[in-house]
This record gives sequence, structure tokens and C-alpha cells, in this order.
Amino acid sequence: MVWLYAIGSVIVVSLIALAGILFLSVDRARLDRMLLLLISFAVGALAGDAFIHLIPETFKELGLGLRAPLLIIGGLMLFFVLEQSIRWRHCYLPIADHHVHPVGTLNLTGEAMHNFIDGVLIAASYTVSIPIGIATTVAVILHEIPQEIGDFAVLVYAGFPVRRALLYNFLVALTAIAGVIIVLLLGSLIEGLSIIVLPITAGGFIYMALSDLIPEIQQHCEKLLALAEHSAAVLLGIGLMVALLLLD
Repeated sequence: MVWLYAIGSVIVVSLIALAGILFLSVDRARLDRMLLLLISFAVGALAGDAFIHLIPETFKELGLGLRAPLLIIGGLMLFFVLEQSIRWRHCYLPIADHHVHPVGTLNLTGEAMHNFIDGVLIAASYTVSIPIGIATTVAVILHEIPQEIGDFAVLVYAGFPVRRALLYNFLVALTAIAGVIIVLLLGSLIEGLSIIVLPITAGGFIYMALSDLIPEIQQHCEKLLALAEHSAAVLLGIGLMVALLLLD
């Protein structure tokens, strides 16, 4: 059952890579606004999953000693080092004038590694419980939608033909399946693997929310109405994570 849920989840996540072409036909101003609100929603979902699902489960399994907080901090550092080492930053708004895009090949390399890690995180979550796996999958999906649209735009901007950019973006998304298979195979051989990955996942989600997403939306919250809209979107993301507790 865990295999079915985990593989099914990463297939759904991978299919999001095909969404970019649909959004490029939307009016630019409307697209920017949609993505910004979705980013805010993703902030709530990522932080909510970390603090409501993953961290409590970690402390439940590891106790109140130093292991849990150190692993969470390790997740923060891992995502920081990974992101900086390949000079790859999430790009959520298509071809923003103020942002210098990485070359297409570098973007694909970073995406392949990122999606592989997504597969690892999703599989590890499902080995703990189905509800936690679903919550993590939802958080990843909400994070992936604006990211995949941006990645597709970067590839086109870098000179890839539209169809080839769409194909390559989808192929690198499939590396998530490899992450799932490796974790599920090793999980039966290495006792406690999932409980080690969970706090690292939590640290990674917190890093993405605070380092990548919040700075993006802060630039667009100068007016009270915009602040209210984005705050509501964040709270909706958190509320979704709370609602998923009912599945447990």
C-alpha cells in the first residue's frame, strides 16, 4: 500500500511539469497575481506540514533530546548548501525583469536533483503514515506548481524550443520516482531511515518557505489589501495542513 501511494503521489507531482504551457497563454498580469497568491498558499502549506506534521512526529519518535533539533537544523543546512552549490534559485515568476536566470542546462541539473529529493521526502513520509505522506505530497505539489511554471519559462528563455522545453522539464521531474524507489528499498534494510529523513524534510520545507518564498511575496505586500490577501492565502495553506490531521 505504501508503494502504491508513494509512486502514485510522485507521478502526480511529476505531471505538474506539463502545466507550464497552459499558464503561458494566460495574461501576464493575471498570471503574476495568480502565482503570487499560490506562493503564499505554498508558504502556509510547507510551514504547516513542517510544524504540524513532521516535527511533532519527529519528537514523538526521537524524544526531547538533541537528535531531533540537530536533524532539523541539518535539513536547513542541507538545502542551503545544495542550492548554493549549484547556483540555482527557485524562479516563480516567468522571466522577471529583475532576476538573472541560470542557463538552461544548469536549471535542468538543479531540477533533477531537487525532484529526486522530493521523491525521497514523499516516500519517507509515507513510511511513517499515510496521512503524513498525503500532507507532504500536498505541500510539495503546492510548492511545485509555481516552480515548474518558472522552470519551463527559464528553459524557453534560455533558447529551448517550446516542445523540447516541455519534454525536458517533464523528464527531469521523473527523477522523483527514483527517489521513491531508493527510499522504499532501503527502508526495509535500514531501520529508522524514515524518522531520520522526516526532520531533514521539515528543515528543508522551513528553508524553502523562509528563504525562497517569503522574500518573493514580501516585494508585493506594500499595500494593505495585498498584505491581507497574501496573509489569508498563507493561513489557508496552514488550515489545509490542520485539516489533514483528520485523516489520521
